[in-house]
Amino acid sequence: MEKKTSLYECHVEAGGKIVPFAGYLLPVQYQETGVIKEHLAVRNEAGLFDVSHMGEVLYEGKDATANIQKLLTNDFSKMPIGRVRYSLMCNDQGGVLDDLLVYKMGEEKYLLVVNAGNREKDIQWMQEHLFGEVYFEDVSDSYGQIALQGPASREIIEKLTEAAMIPEKYYTFTDNAVVAGVSCIISRTGYTGSFGYELYCSSEKAPELWRALLAAGEEFGLVPCGLGARDTLRLETAMPLYGHEMDETITPFETGLNFGIKMGKDDFIGKSALVGKEAPSVTRVGIELTGRGIAREHVEVYLKDGDKIGETTSGTHCPFIEKAVAMAIVDKDHSAVGTEIELAVRNRRIPAKIVKMPFYSV
Repeated sequence: MEKKTSLYECHVEAGGKIVPFAGYLLPVQYQETGVIKEHLAVRNEAGLFDVSHMGEVLYEGKDATANIQKLLTNDFSKMPIGRVRYSLMCNDQGGVLDDLLVYKMGEEKYLLVVNAGNREKDIQWMQEHLFGEVYFEDVSDSYGQIALQGPASREIIEKLTEAAMIPEKYYTFTDNAVVAGVSCIISRTGYTGSFGYELYCSSEKAPELWRALLAAGEEFGLVPCGLGARDTLRLETAMPLYGHEMDETITPFETGLNFGIKMGKDDFIGKSALVGKEAPSVTRVGIELTGRGIAREHVEVYLKDGDKIGETTSGTHCPFIEKAVAMAIVDKDHSAVGTEIELAVRNRRIPAKIVKMPFYSV
């Protein structure tokens, strides 16, 4: 049976079309707007997302850093307090168990944010690999998470909190901030490719914060947004999604996430399996369809009038750039920008070409 976030009633009141997703009932879009308008609002004004379904895990204690270092592919040995860092978590074979964000809350305290669909799997894996003096807790149910995304986000949040509480730099955060009277973490992060913030508060206070943000953002064109726009936005900026661009059979190198792997640091789970695989035979590419049609995931990719070279991982029509695009994992020998290809969609070949990623950037 699917769970409900503490914002469920807010979505129903606003006309959200509710669907099951990652074990939760969440809005895919809203009746008054729809995916396209919600997408464009985030690019031009601002949008508000319920991301309370994401999982949060706490590591604290003398050996917290050592645990994080062993568990994850990135390097956290010199990470400053108040910073956020992206990382992969691999299995022993070097495949990706999940991608996640790490918040350094203190010298011996970290908050890890994991994908909702992987929460139970991730928690079990983390518990199995705990060592030393460390306190570990799944705190997911106690958090509500709201994403305020779009160019007007700063002006909106300035109406509700002190300027000193708003983080300036990308991938930094402010702890113990107060927004509209609600204690929360303000993070300069997001999954849309637009300027914005993610706010973490107690789950019971999330509806109060949600309503305050919507009221403050009304003059700026802020609208609530659903899962549909969240996916088209992340794809338009070529952000990978677990279960599409990565999974337990794909290494981080194969999907182009080299920046999140630090092979020079001390041992981490999966490192030995990745040694010698830093230059794989396949890679993730961006695709723009030049013919009519849309390519979703698992569409075969062929050279123009030639052999199969790979398969798409995600694809849709992106409203802001007004193009049908996709990402795919293909043979590296045929991955050059400008390469003419064909996509096998419903028994026909749609012409396309490999293009530079991201498809859109601020």
